[in-house]
Amino acid sequence: MSQSNKVPNQGPERPQERGDTTSPRRNSWIWVLLVVLVLYLIMSNVANVQGSGVVEVGYRTFMEQLDPRSVAAEGSAPASAQQRTNVKFIRQTEPGRFEATLLEPIDYSDPSVKDAKSVRASRIVVVVGDNTDSIITQMYQAANRVGVELKGDNGSGQILSVVLINLLPLVAIVLIFWFMASRVRKQMGAPGIFGKFGGNRAKRYEGGKTQVTFKDVAALRNVKRELQEIVAFLKHPERYTRLGAQIPKGVLLVGPPGTGKTLLARAVAGEAGVPFYSISGSEFIELFVGMGASRVRELFDEAKKNSPCIVFIDEIDAVGRSRGAGLGGGHDEREQTLNQILSEMDGFEITQTVIVLAATNRPDVLDPALVRPGRFDRQVVVERPQRDGRRQILEVHTKNIPLDSTVDLDSIARATIGFSGADLRNLANEAALLAARENKEVVGQVDFENAKDKILLGTLRDEAMTEKEKVLTAYHEAGHALLALLLPEADPVQSVTIVPRGRALGVTQQAPAEEIHSYSRTYLLNRVVIALGGRAAEELVFSEFTTGAENDLKQSTGLVERMVCRWGMSEKLGPVAFPRGEEHVFLGRELGETKHYSEHTAMLIDDEIRRIIDKCYTTAMELLQRERDKLERLAKELLDREILTDREIYDLLDMPIPAALREPETEVSVDRASRTPERTTSSEQQRDSRVEEGLDPGMLGLEGA
Repeated sequence: MSQSNKVPNQGPERPQERGDTTSPRRNSWIWVLLVVLVLYLIMSNVANVQGSGVVEVGYRTFMEQLDPRSVAAEGSAPASAQQRTNVKFIRQTEPGRFEATLLEPIDYSDPSVKDAKSVRASRIVVVVGDNTDSIITQMYQAANRVGVELKGDNGSGQILSVVLINLLPLVAIVLIFWFMASRVRKQMGAPGIFGKFGGNRAKRYEGGKTQVTFKDVAALRNVKRELQEIVAFLKHPERYTRLGAQIPKGVLLVGPPGTGKTLLARAVAGEAGVPFYSISGSEFIELFVGMGASRVRELFDEAKKNSPCIVFIDEIDAVGRSRGAGLGGGHDEREQTLNQILSEMDGFEITQTVIVLAATNRPDVLDPALVRPGRFDRQVVVERPQRDGRRQILEVHTKNIPLDSTVDLDSIARATIGFSGADLRNLANEAALLAARENKEVVGQVDFENAKDKILLGTLRDEAMTEKEKVLTAYHEAGHALLALLLPEADPVQSVTIVPRGRALGVTQQAPAEEIHSYSRTYLLNRVVIALGGRAAEELVFSEFTTGAENDLKQSTGLVERMVCRWGMSEKLGPVAFPRGEEHVFLGRELGETKHYSEHTAMLIDDEIRRIIDKCYTTAMELLQRERDKLERLAKELLDREILTDREIYDLLDMPIPAALREPETEVSVDRASRTPERTTSSEQQRDSRVEEGLDPGMLGLEGA
């Protein structure tokens, strides 16, 4: 998921980037020619190896190849002598030495050597010595008679041929290397045969041309108010400097993915009308040691020359993690890059108005030296939007989508608790895609509901379950749903289905009546009881367990562990926090920290986790046993209808409808053909993702492949 929530349509703005303008077709032809050249050289060398032998022969053998008829006329040629010349041309390589290039190679063995091996020769050499004008004249006459050209001393031509044959492969290798280096150079966006690996890779946006302002950022009212001070300083610095105030050198935007941190940084630059440099933390890191630090230096040098300006580093945790721990070692490229960033942020002069904005969703792993006052003086928390903010974001994202009159953005905002701006953008896009798939002219409320189900629950799976699996899944989901109805402070049930979606064979959805920011011990224990309700129903009805409760067990165990170790909700251990499994080993924290409690305490923690889970499981079994008739009714209705909405469940079990469901709303219907719930409004449908790393109150279900 994208780290930034780019809410508005940002128009035609493009960053000023260096790019590769070479035509791909032209590059492909160059590579084809190089391959053909290399293949030609290889084949030529092979051919030369097969028949490139040069042997020195006697005068008679030489003349047999030049003019076999003249030799035969003298009566000394063999009976099988050929009647035509086998010489292409003759070259005098030096005085008294002649070399003949043959039309067809011959097998020659030296008659003066006993048991000599034959040699495959394509050129033969004869040495006639000095004072042999008559022999040379005879050779010239024979050559003229058979029409063979006899060239003079041309050693330079032979040398050129040898040089070309031996030099061409080297030239081909150099050309291939040069083209590969040029491609790397263009990708690095800088001159030089190896490319400018240390070059500044930040994208620059001109302040006057940046069309994003705070008006384009929906919601986030408090965050925008905090950043307005940065804009005011960039526009009117004298207002602050006359009172001795100094603007923060750095502002760290902290928040979950997709909440709009990048968009906020660009909006600050757009409001202030100053240049904006944007780069990701991972772009500093390079294959060669020292290149990251070099890029940091060049980025800040350019920023200082163009001050006032803003430098935005997205995902700064890629280079800003704590130093000296973890499996990566303490002297790697990342640490050198971080050290250079720290040095540059300390080196700003008073007259250089360069503000560093950075974004991260892991502030806990950042190096303390990076977030100290004087570097990142201010941290701005960018949270997920509240209900009113979600409605504003939906209005922005549906601006170019034709909506049906039934669409109620306020009800959709109430039903999407925990959604970030990027999630809401994805929701609007999925709704439009679903409407287009059915050839609709407008997007309706049903499309938004189905899109939300697809995002939260996954895509519908067409494969059919066996009858045994359907029965087991129905009782499993009925166990979840019934306990959610019986327990106090539990989130209201939204829907129950045994239609396979994503990895789940069935799903029970719950929706909090309102947004919750703090959870009580009773609420969390009820969540554990509800999560264990599926397994308890299996044991109660079938006297056996299945693997379908794997995710329920994992989430409930993790939630109880946090209750005991982090939130002090254990009666036996009391209000004490025990850091346990909070960091990944590669982040360096867990590897370098010592355990702050004894082995005996660790055993007590394990025993307490088991005790709480066993107690919750016993509670689930007792409640289901007491309400066995309702469990049976709910499971049988699920087998018959496959999907049950909130009102249908309360009517089936003759239970009082919660106050949240008593609000006037349009009748809810279910499209049984597509097995997808259809609702014209669903103000009760809410998802809460704020239990830290724990049980999502929005979904409980039986997982399957």
